[in-house]
Order: sequence, then C-alpha cells, then structure tokens
Amino acid sequence: MTGAGILLFAAIVVAAIFCWRQQGLRALRVRREELMATPLPEGWRRFLEVNVPLFNRLPSELKQQVEGHTQILLDQKVFEGHDGLEMTDEIRVTIAGQASFLLLNQKGFFPDTLRSVIVYPSAYKARTIKPGVGGLYTESEQTVLGQSWDVGVVVLAWDNTRHSAANPNDGHNLVLHEFAHQLDQGSGAADGTPILRSRDCYGEWRQAMSQTYRDFLEDTDRGQKTVMDDYGATNPAEFFAVATETFFEKPRQLKKKRPELYDELCTYYRTNPLKWAD
Repeated sequence: MTGAGILLFAAIVVAAIFCWRQQGLRALRVRREELMATPLPEGWRRFLEVNVPLFNRLPSELKQQVEGHTQILLDQKVFEGHDGLEMTDEIRVTIAGQASFLLLNQKGFFPDTLRSVIVYPSAYKARTIKPGVGGLYTESEQTVLGQSWDVGVVVLAWDNTRHSAANPNDGHNLVLHEFAHQLDQGSGAADGTPILRSRDCYGEWRQAMSQTYRDFLEDTDRGQKTVMDDYGATNPAEFFAVATETFFEKPRQLKKKRPELYDELCTYYRTNPLKWAD
C-alpha cells in the first residue's frame, strides 16, 4: 500500500470511529430523555417515600426529576452486594434516589467514569495508603462506612445508608457525601472543586470556598461548635462533601452560619433547599 493509500485508510478508520461514537452518544441521550420522562414504578416510589424523608419535602417538579435521575442511575450503573448482602430493588432505589438530589435542575449527569456502586451490609475494612516521611507511603487498614474511588466506584455501608437517610435534619448523609466526591473527582482530582458551568465561575468558587474553609479550620481548631461535621476539616475534598450533606439537610443553619458557602452551593447545585425545607 502506498503512502497515500495508508493515509486514506487511516482517514476512513478515524471517520468510522467518529460516526460510531456519535451514534452511541445520540442513543445514550435519547435513552436518558426517555428515562427522565418515565415515572418510577409505584413500589419504587414507595421506597423513596419511606426510606428517604427528604424526598417527601420536594415540590412535585423536583420529585419528578429525582425519579428520572434515579431510573438513569439504575439503568446505567451496576449495583453490587458484597459480604453476603443480596442486592434488592429497595437498596438500589434508596441509594440512587438520594444521589439524584445532587442533579436537581442540572443538565448533566454523574461522570461517565462512574461505573458501579458496591454495597456492604455494614461498616467494612478498607486499605488506605498515606504519604509518610521522606517520600515513603504507609499502608493501613481502617473500618469505614463509605468511599468514592477515582476509578469510578462508590462503596457504601447499607445500614448507615438507611440510618443517615432516615434523619433528614442532622447534616449526615452517606450517599450525598460519597456521590459529591464523584462530582469532585469528575474534574480529574479530588480537590474540592468540581466541574463548574463556565471558566468565570472558578474565581468566585475558589474565593468563597477557600475563605469558608479557612474559617472552618479555625473554628474546629478552637473547639467551637460548627454547623458542619468536623470531618470536613480533613482536606478541601472532604470539606466539599460535608458541606454538601449540610446544604441539603441543614440549609437554615448553614445559611445563617456560612452564607457565602450556602450561596455558592445554591449556584452550583442549582437549587435552594430553603424553599422546600420543613
């Protein structure tokens, strides 16, 4: 084959791959639109009404969005039970429904890199690797309730998933926390800054989040009571995840204590929980 022939063949292959990818994206978009317009089966909706009290506060329009996003997650992500946990519709719907709160009024979805949700019956042991002295790393085993991996996996303890959802006013919600990490990791690094709508948004985001994070660290160092869980002081990524839990479950307290943070989260999540909070 001549050089020109090789170039022609390569061009044809590239064009074919491009067309195939476009067709796949178009099919995915159509499928998502269909699922967003399809109401949840009555039994599945009942799971949300009983297990996720926060769902009952939503106006009908937002309930429909939660139902649509729930069906998309169930259709396009794999839910796996570990350590003997049998995966059921109740588990899948309860988790997907809570995660869908993070997508209210959004045009986008969770990153396509998110592939699966692993669920344990209760707290489980996980290996962690932390940087140590002299560039060395130390490996340890910890008992945890949940994790979000940058390879597209969310891990949850089912008993805490139910417990944290049952009280919508305490600022603790395992599903919101771990799926907020997935939004953060969608930008390529878990640094507390998810993908924002435009380049202009990053300056305001960094200013609001950096200042409130510094203030939060000072409050926790002094032992002062804060509206957010102290775990948010671990690093900016955990601060964003904890702030997300608090935003949806304790909006009045967060608005009063840290109005700049609350307003920035309203802009990012495109919703204002104060409008439908009890």
